[in-house]
Amino acid sequence: MSDAGADVVSPRAEERGQDLETLLGLLDLEQTGENSFLGIHPTGRQLGSRTFGGQLVAQSMIAAGRTVDGDRPLHVVNVHFIRGGDVKEPIEYHVERFRDGRALANRQVTAVQDGRELSVALVAFQEHGRGLEHAVARPDVPGPETLPTIGERLVGFEDTLPHFVGALRPIDMRYANDPAWILKGTGETLGHNRVWMRTDGPLPDDGRLHAAALAYGSDTTVLDSIITTHGLSWGLDRIVAATVNHSIWFHRPLRFDEWALYATESPVASGSRGLATGRFFSHDGELLATVVQEGMIRHFPKRG
Repeated sequence: MSDAGADVVSPRAEERGQDLETLLGLLDLEQTGENSFLGIHPTGRQLGSRTFGGQLVAQSMIAAGRTVDGDRPLHVVNVHFIRGGDVKEPIEYHVERFRDGRALANRQVTAVQDGRELSVALVAFQEHGRGLEHAVARPDVPGPETLPTIGERLVGFEDTLPHFVGALRPIDMRYANDPAWILKGTGETLGHNRVWMRTDGPLPDDGRLHAAALAYGSDTTVLDSIITTHGLSWGLDRIVAATVNHSIWFHRPLRFDEWALYATESPVASGSRGLATGRFFSHDGELLATVVQEGMIRHFPKRG
């Protein structure tokens, strides 16, 4: 049998950036048992020395979905982070099947590394049904096509923000407002952040994969509003941050390879913790998903 076509790549795959291919590899978990899976880290280009929280959330969602029959869409994921993961080691995902109903399925996913729990996720799947319909309106911001890329926003900050500049970028992000590091230079404060997002290329027609990619992206800018409310910036101020928990409610089917506006704000910061909320809106204004994240946030002002 000829292998002449073995190297042929689908046109849609050719449209993907290499970093998006890396993300798809992270979400392609290895099944090691009926209810257990193995996830890897990207090689190099880590955003920090611990496992990125968005990766833990997304991989937990994929692990849960692999144990649910049919194509029931993901309804909600609630993740509590216990300890940081080692980016040099793989992560085991253990799934517990709590319920399999006609329209509902519930799972618990525990991420484990070297015998220690990194996170615990409760994941629910539910078929979409008819019911009451209402939603808040999408903020009025410029369209993504008119805004600079994240790479363009980071020009000139290569030395001060090397981790951001060299980070994996599977998500095309376009800030509709100045990001924290630019606001820092102007002395402005901002109580909200608006960022257009989509994957850097097309995704397969798998609703759970689109939801997982959105979950990965949801952890990139959600805490921004906590620090921009105080005129602070990642990398330019002495800030220690760690995610405590992360929840996402999915309201309707979505494609995350199409533009979605991520509108975030922080209603409160207290007791060394900050709470941030976010909403993903489609380009047409439909509310797709709601995010709530709590993070441990500590600021150590530089002494003059």
